[in-house]
Amino acid sequence: MSEAVLSIDFELFEHTPAYRSAAGTMDRDGVGLAGGEFLRKTLDDHDATTTCFVVTELLDSHPAAVDALVDAGYEIGSHTHTHRLLPSLSPDERREEITHSRARLAAATGEEIRGFRAPAFDIADDHFQALADAGYDYDASVVSSRKIPGWYGGEYDTHRPVPATDVAQDAPAGITELPTSVMPGLRLPLTGTWLRFFGPRYTILGMRLLARQGIAPVLYVHPWEFVDLPDVEGVPKRVYVRTGAWMRRAVERILAQPFEFTTASRILDDARGDAGGG
Repeated sequence: MSEAVLSIDFELFEHTPAYRSAAGTMDRDGVGLAGGEFLRKTLDDHDATTTCFVVTELLDSHPAAVDALVDAGYEIGSHTHTHRLLPSLSPDERREEITHSRARLAAATGEEIRGFRAPAFDIADDHFQALADAGYDYDASVVSSRKIPGWYGGEYDTHRPVPATDVAQDAPAGITELPTSVMPGLRLPLTGTWLRFFGPRYTILGMRLLARQGIAPVLYVHPWEFVDLPDVEGVPKRVYVRTGAWMRRAVERILAQPFEFTTASRILDDARGDAGGG
């Protein structure tokens, strides 16, 4: 059976750039926590595990939610401390986000924190050096999509685990890049907004095409996508498309596919083993 990763960027709606840049505000806290509960139950129902890239502010505001991820046996990685976009910060602030979050997660879990994913897949020029200095083993911040105006894309062309030097020539040795999957040919992401735009059949087709090429699909979701979101002035309408019950049904369908849903570290370790054996 082919392997796949359904990773979770464990953040709340209040952490999203769409909410932070909006004119309006919401009058409730913890929007997305119920989505995390749904994901834990659904992964368990399908005998699946995952990697959660956690915003470590949650260790202060909602520690039980992070504890539940650890208790479920999921791999824990960093999604920074505050989920601010890294290129908008000074070099010292970026390093603090990267280093502090890893230290907090290691203390909370008692485990080595190997992986990192940048908010909105947005990285700065010193990204890989900062990760190496902080002690990470791999990065999961690259999406080799076509250029999407106003978003991201167009910079990369890697679709399977590679040394970070394949992404940035000045990256230090020892860091591996695990890219998030895009549809072969079309080169749009298989998950995130694109799952909600195009539906689970689109995502499942992309997973099958990648598996035929010997590539483990790497997908991602956010807990807030699985709940009914508050109507906030200034949040783009695309953010609300097919969140809540529709998204819950879509992920149930994806997890029912004949893939072994595992962790990012497992995919990387398998890839390194294959390379060593070759």
